[in-house]
Amino acid sequence: MKYIPEPFKIKVVEPLRMTTREDRLAAIQRAHYNGFALRAEDVYIDLQTDSGTGAMSHTQWAGIMLGDESYSGARSYFHLMDSARGLFNYGYIQPVHQGRAAEKVVFPALTKPGQYWISNTFFDTTRGHVGLAGGRPIDLVCPEGLDTASYADFKGNADVAAMRAFIAEHGVENIAGIVMTITNNTVGGQPVSVANMREVRQLADEYGLLLIIDAARFAENAMFVKQREAEFKNASLKDITRETFALGDLFTMSAKKDAIVNMGGLIGVRDDEELVQKIQANVIPFEGYLTYGGLAGRDLEALAIGLEEGLDESYLRYRIGQSEYLAARFEEDGIPFQNPVGGHGVFIDAGRLLPHIPWQQFPGHALAIELYLEAGIRACDIGSLLMDKDPVTGQPQQAPAEFTRLAIPRRVYTQAHLDVVADALAAVKQRADQVPGYEIAWEPKVLRHFTAHLRPVKV
Repeated sequence: MKYIPEPFKIKVVEPLRMTTREDRLAAIQRAHYNGFALRAEDVYIDLQTDSGTGAMSHTQWAGIMLGDESYSGARSYFHLMDSARGLFNYGYIQPVHQGRAAEKVVFPALTKPGQYWISNTFFDTTRGHVGLAGGRPIDLVCPEGLDTASYADFKGNADVAAMRAFIAEHGVENIAGIVMTITNNTVGGQPVSVANMREVRQLADEYGLLLIIDAARFAENAMFVKQREAEFKNASLKDITRETFALGDLFTMSAKKDAIVNMGGLIGVRDDEELVQKIQANVIPFEGYLTYGGLAGRDLEALAIGLEEGLDESYLRYRIGQSEYLAARFEEDGIPFQNPVGGHGVFIDAGRLLPHIPWQQFPGHALAIELYLEAGIRACDIGSLLMDKDPVTGQPQQAPAEFTRLAIPRRVYTQAHLDVVADALAAVKQRADQVPGYEIAWEPKVLRHFTAHLRPVKV
């Protein structure tokens, strides 16, 4: 794989601290073997998340100086409204401070206790907010999404037949709605086709269900659609975005991903005044006044600009190309990953790389810790550690796959950094049978992987 050169030049640099293995061992022990608790200055290459970690452009930084900090009706709010309505073609757009804030606003307004939400796959915060609202999240991804070794164009698609069967089994009155996550993060940042979205829309109409789009990586999904779905090979990314969003009733978005800002989120309602009123009723007590939604005016301005920049095709070719380059290095070294790679990173199949570690000892997390010890690289588990205990039975839940996610921040790292990551993982592979599993020493009730304390399992 030839590395795709950056379609930008570097204007500002941030020094990184180089550490020894002894430094890193002491740091991870202080953090109770949880990468979220590490001090960022103890990390060399940070691939824990692509959320809010991107580098803003000079245009966005200039926009920050233009931010209108009025409490209500700020000029920057109306700039954001023009950008978001023009892109998504939704009647109502509500800023919030990040994606999980959007979920906190939306799901309590739409969920009756005990109802199911069905999805191609829920990500962790969405799953958590469904549970906090009294609902039960159900993942129904297509079978291809669970086969990490085989190639398929749209592994993020929903299994529509399984959705239909689930609704029939449990009764439509017990289904709160459908969530489609684009791209499908938990199965490797895999894209969803417009054809599959149309099928889900038809299903929602048939049963009178609400369809929510979890739109954090809408631009990456649009790029994959252009590359892989024949109907859209000559379409613009904006046209693909509008076609996709026309199939939803509502969207939630962490703008910290594809809008390339450090803080921000959105809620969109296509055409439902009653739903708008429910959302507004939750925004004011949770997020602040409607025209700032928990954000400073400068954040609103940067977000308005970032929505446009995130759909630039040359940038997205480079963006996806970074993941493809890293995956090609892994393929050379025989390291298993979700194939093909998604837009925002590479998901290593830790279950296959560390077959001696049972799922109850979190192989995805174990590999993340070993990468940090090897080279100061911070990654995270997208596996059974991410799955909270079943809210009804209280029993541990096994994830469909045990991934270690290497999420690449936008416009931050170079080819040399990616080569360090590839070399480090190759070194870990050489001693894979020596990597220990982990057990939980303490955990909270919800979203445990953020704050849990762990310890190595003694063999």
